[in-house]
Amino acid sequence: MIRGIRGATTVEHDDAEEILARTGELLLDMARANQIEPDMISSICFTLSPDLHATFPAEAARRVGWRYVPVICMRELDVPHGLPKTIRVLMHAETSRRPEQVQHVYRGRAVSLREDLDPDVSARG
Repeated sequence: MIRGIRGATTVEHDDAEEILARTGELLLDMARANQIEPDMISSICFTLSPDLHATFPAEAARRVGWRYVPVICMRELDVPHGLPKTIRVLMHAETSRRPEQVQHVYRGRAVSLREDLDPDVSARG
């Protein structure tokens, strides 16, 4: 079954290296938490909050060695209460886990996006 695995992280600055480093860490944490290997990933969608422009976060997938995973970047909606300097990820992956067993990963200030998740499920970094 293909399941969606969500994740998000934040950065302090609109800086390409910081965006790529935080995104790469997030991707690896998401895969590790759900026992996902790159060949199990169907695709990954990335969004950036409107205040981030320095780079494409999808490049982080290439940097961690996920050369053949289809990726795309999009702009997050610019809403008044949106969390600034945020990178969101939706990974579509093959897994036998039930929806309630999928571990979504939120790091940095992005933990506030899903405070309803069990703290053991959401990596607080």
